[in-house]
Amino acid sequence: MRENYNDKLDSVRSDLAEMCKLAEQAMASASAALLNADLALAEQTITSREDIDALALDWEHKAFSLLALQAPVALDLRIMVSGIHIVADLQRMGGLAIHIAELARRRHPAHVLPPEVEAVFAEMGRVAVEQAEATREVLLTRDTGLAAELKTADEEMDELHRSLFALTASDDWPHGVPAAVDTTLLGRFYERYSDHTVEVAKRVIFLVTGEFRSESA
Repeated sequence: MRENYNDKLDSVRSDLAEMCKLAEQAMASASAALLNADLALAEQTITSREDIDALALDWEHKAFSLLALQAPVALDLRIMVSGIHIVADLQRMGGLAIHIAELARRRHPAHVLPPEVEAVFAEMGRVAVEQAEATREVLLTRDTGLAAELKTADEEMDELHRSLFALTASDDWPHGVPAAVDTTLLGRFYERYSDHTVEVAKRVIFLVTGEFRSESA
């Protein structure tokens, strides 16, 4: 009985990592679609929503079943409680990547990004994917040190996000208001994606230590 319970507990842990992998893949393909005006890749990214949502729903069913039938306590209970929040963050990460792909599809065959901001978004895409990779590793290993390091990557994303404002607000910006709006919106999607990786890291720190650190994580 206990062995079966432990197997189910391990399963919900691995499912979180798998969800993170899907969100990571969605961001990688969305960024490539955005930078290359690749309609097929944008469509492929958008359809990944079904896989992410299905895995989230399956995780919730497993988790609530364990809560109802096994009444976990201490660390096991923290796994369930933290996991409920983590699933929401991972699902939102996937959703934000899909928003990027949807905007690339909406503007196709035109490129969404003016040349002046392409390099910034290439960096934002790189940082976002690396953060998702690190988040998946945190979920698998519960490494609180690596979880804390995700805050540094978030600061890098924030700096890239601020640089977009400098570009679009410049008197030399030649692309008009619609392009500035698209650029600002896309930058916000990347920034929020990054923020959710930090939230997952905080939840893992809580899971391991029992302490939720609102700022120090």
